Amino acid sequence: MLEVRDLAAFYGGAQILHSLSFGVGKGEVVALLGRNGAGKSTTLKSVMGLVTPRASSIAFEGGEIAGLPSYRICRLGLGYVPEERRIFKELSVAENLEVGRREAPPGQEAWSPERLFELFPNLAERRGTAGGDLSGGEQQMLTIARTLMGNPRLLLLDEPSEGIAPILVEQLAGTLAALKSQGLTLLLSEQNLHFARALADRAYIIEGGRIRYEGTIAELDARPEVRSAYLVV
Repeated sequence: MLEVRDLAAFYGGAQILHSLSFGVGKGEVVALLGRNGAGKSTTLKSVMGLVTPRASSIAFEGGEIAGLPSYRICRLGLGYVPEERRIFKELSVAENLEVGRREAPPGQEAWSPERLFELFPNLAERRGTAGGDLSGGEQQMLTIARTLMGNPRLLLLDEPSEGIAPILVEQLAGTLAALKSQGLTLLLSEQNLHFARALADRAYIIEGGRIRYEGTIAELDARPEVRSAYLVV
């Protein structure tokens, strides 16, 4: 579904990503793992066109998207959940969802607030509450729900477990597992190996803007030296 080849990215004159290549198959959950500052977020932003990639190919469902503006990438079926959440704090939960509404492509069941409130019962209880009055975990759920209102086929999540209470981390993992069971394809960046292990089929470890390891989660679990070298803080 997503094929990235030789991805390079810069902030000004500083090169952040160095010839990254990876893929995500339809229905898969793939995790980009690594310490803070490794290049995970820049990778997702490059795929979404928020950072302009150089000398690379990014293909989504066989079509080249490298260099396209973000709004066109979104319309093709990619949804992005930023680490910063970026909800509209003065709008209610229900109003935030309406902001994200986009017509579903033919043959795809559209997400509605009612479906999302079943998926996120915490939000159902607070549908009239302003986004700024939600907890960090509830804001994260709202950001994911708002993105789903755009009916993406591939969902990119940047550090979804970061900065939220452990009990809500477990709830969030269950919600994303439910999305996986419904056939949604997920690409997430994570520092939390426990969280990624509960969801991901495969993982790529990024360090210094380069991919240092790739394999299944089971293969990674069998390589303590890899985890120690690239994931232990």
